Amino acid sequence: MSSTDVVVIGGGQAGLAAGYHLRRQGLDFVVLDAGAVPGGAWQHTWDSLHLFSPAAYSSLPGRLMPTQAGEIYPGAGHVVDYLADYEKRYDLPVQHGSRVNAVRRDTDRLMVEADSGTWRARTVISATGTWSRPFLPAVPGRSTFTGRQLHTVNYRSPTDFAEQRVIVVGGGNSGAQIAADLALDGHVEVTWVSQRPPRFLPEDIDGRALFDIATARRRDLDAGRDDTGGVASLGDIVAVPPLRTARDAGLLTTKPMFAELTATGVRWADGSQSDADAVIWCTGFRPALSHLAALNLRGPRGHIPTDGTRALGEPRLHLLGYGDWTGPASATLIGVGRTARDTARAIAQLL
Repeated sequence: MSSTDVVVIGGGQAGLAAGYHLRRQGLDFVVLDAGAVPGGAWQHTWDSLHLFSPAAYSSLPGRLMPTQAGEIYPGAGHVVDYLADYEKRYDLPVQHGSRVNAVRRDTDRLMVEADSGTWRARTVISATGTWSRPFLPAVPGRSTFTGRQLHTVNYRSPTDFAEQRVIVVGGGNSGAQIAADLALDGHVEVTWVSQRPPRFLPEDIDGRALFDIATARRRDLDAGRDDTGGVASLGDIVAVPPLRTARDAGLLTTKPMFAELTATGVRWADGSQSDADAVIWCTGFRPALSHLAALNLRGPRGHIPTDGTRALGEPRLHLLGYGDWTGPASATLIGVGRTARDTARAIAQLL
């Protein structure tokens, strides 16, 4: 059994940002990461995925992301290389292939049980993200459909669906990008469906502006001012170049959500039917928090109630990078650094 000041669970962007700031605070820590190699969830995304922001505005603390030749918005592979370099550059103590199975209370310490061994920690930062917990809605007929069903996490490229009829479900960024990816290929018959018509953000809005809007919204809420809806008042989908190309070519249109799945396709609200070979569920994620179950902290909607990143029911636990409820834009590269800094400072004061 090993002991340390802080155990960080997860070696993706949030875990690395936490490590950077913990080092600056002079704390002893280890980062336990389930992945065999650096890169976090970015190494598992679809082939054509690109960031919403230029490289300079997609960086972790202390190290600007280099530009990618010929690309304004870097691809996922470039992000993986950047995260691997970041981990090495700052000599962060990341143990790969070390999945954490449980965190338990142990008198004045938290016990962290991982595949690689057990750690006793004065504090724990959970930074496991959401990618490992894809959400599938309870749609009538889902179990009877005989075609292929997969989630965003399983999609890679249009070549897997050549000459097939594919239904993409979800009106957010992943649904729009995957629908556009398939449509632009020219060898896939794509139907994009969503609960309500998708709303594209103005073309001058990218990750930089989204971060500023999210930060301003959180500042207003913390000050007791009215919630103006932030970016939701502008739209939902960032109009990255492939989306604009597909949309302007008339390839990116949507239909209202179908009523149910059948054995061979879908039945629409008007009773008509369409055949399909595959359904891709771009229906979001849930926080990956099963390793914290023994602490009995879960609240409404599966979230753990927090003050900033600190768990209200366990002050030795911080949650980082799961979304706005753990810091404005903290699930993004550009946004997680500020929250990681505040978390490291809070831990240093506690210890």
